Amino acid sequence: MSMSLRYRLAVTSRVLAAAVGGYALTAAIGTLLSLLIPMERAQAVETGTFLSFAVYAAILCWVFHVRSATRAWAWLVAWTLAVSALCGWLLRHGGAA
Repeated sequence: MSMSLRYRLAVTSRVLAAAVGGYALTAAIGTLLSLLIPMERAQAVETGTFLSFAVYAAILCWVFHVRSATRAWAWLVAWTLAVSALCGWLLRHGGAA
């Protein structure tokens, strides 16, 4: 595999990690924020959504800053699973009343 093709695949992987993985993690964080913010439900969802835009921008920058695309994917998957599990636990145990 040529260096040019390897470079293009690495950049493509980072773009997909930022777009797909970043979106998944941002959605999970936005949900978590909506569950944790102590406001009326509609206001908490709106605030969580607004804050998630800043989180998404930070994730996009981080994906291109990290050492390798593999590391970016691994961290995105791990954090998405952890945040989603926490959201599920909060919903199951009534922490989002």
